[in-house]
Amino acid sequence: MAGPLSHLRVLDLGRIMAAPWATQILGDLGAEVIKIERPGVGDDTRGWGPPFLKDRDGNPTKDAGYFLSVNRGKRSVTLDITKPAGQAIAKRLAQDCDIVIENFKVGALARYGLDAASLRALKPSLIYCSVTGFGQDGPRAEQAAYDFMIQAMCGLMSITGEAEGAPQKVGVPIVDLMTGMYAAVAVLAAVARRAETGHGETIDLAMLDVGTGILANQAMNYLVGGRVPHRAGNRHPNIQPQDVFPASDGEIVLAVGNDGQFAKLCVAIDRPDWATDPRFIRNADRVRHNAALTPLLAARFRDFTRAELTSRLDAAGVPCGPINTVPDVFADRQVIHRGVLSRRRHPAGEVPMIGNPIRMAEAEMRNDGVPPLLGQDTEAVLDSIGIGVAERASLAAEGII
Repeated sequence: MAGPLSHLRVLDLGRIMAAPWATQILGDLGAEVIKIERPGVGDDTRGWGPPFLKDRDGNPTKDAGYFLSVNRGKRSVTLDITKPAGQAIAKRLAQDCDIVIENFKVGALARYGLDAASLRALKPSLIYCSVTGFGQDGPRAEQAAYDFMIQAMCGLMSITGEAEGAPQKVGVPIVDLMTGMYAAVAVLAAVARRAETGHGETIDLAMLDVGTGILANQAMNYLVGGRVPHRAGNRHPNIQPQDVFPASDGEIVLAVGNDGQFAKLCVAIDRPDWATDPRFIRNADRVRHNAALTPLLAARFRDFTRAELTSRLDAAGVPCGPINTVPDVFADRQVIHRGVLSRRRHPAGEVPMIGNPIRMAEAEMRNDGVPPLLGQDTEAVLDSIGIGVAERASLAAEGII
């Protein structure tokens, strides 16, 4: 299937999550993504299990679920870029690509002549995106980073968790994922600019910058109001009532977003008087008097089962929802209807895949991509740049591919 980016070729020098997430997005949109991996080892995340993908006979393969989550639709080429022959091939591939994305430590690829300056000197129209923990400059530029430590450093953990509990990280590597999203957006902006000017681009993305940027309303609350944000559990700092509330047989999330929805909520639970209580009429009032409002709602909600409560609120147009487990998510009727989960043919047998959430009315999205086996496309990709059978055999014998 072609896709709106089928005219683009991407050289993926990324590892782990942030950069590979960006290239997976581009691949879902139709770009050809060539993933460079270490011979015999591959991306570190191939071994980040269990669980591992099972083959047709039910035996575990060498590919972990972590790797499968971030590398669908790519072509795997094994190449040792620490050796001159491997570097030469990587340069040839880069010259045959539109985009290079990497997440090596600052300066690491310069030793191999694969940094932005070196590759863009060979091909000025190349779009080169570097993803690092702290960016290409500054006092921390050369330090390594992982999502967990950046969640701590950017302030995200200080506002995540229960008020009286310990700081918590988000349950997925959110800074990695958001950095990948920003990388994809930046690359596509550079592609659009190149179409107008013919010039390539060098993109510098830092995970700490991204983590700080996605503090969003919490950061502005501090910068504008001067109050340091703290952990508040599930309670929203600016909109009320938005929290987790108990029904008689479990919990639901209530996400009232405006005064009209609050009035509908009060009618739905047979307490219309709360909608005219001076403490609760406007959102700003409800935020100020949340300590009084939350116990009232919690006590009233316990008079209903989750099903009764969500049925009433759904009918009234008040946003609410159950707190699903991961299995619950994939059993949800809406998730099933949207085809979020599919099972796709894989060289090992079959693999479950969560599809890209982008839906386009006219452009086709790629919906058949699966993560590659290690090195499965090495011969075909090298053949496409003129490296024939004899030369490939020699490179394999030397451990280059």
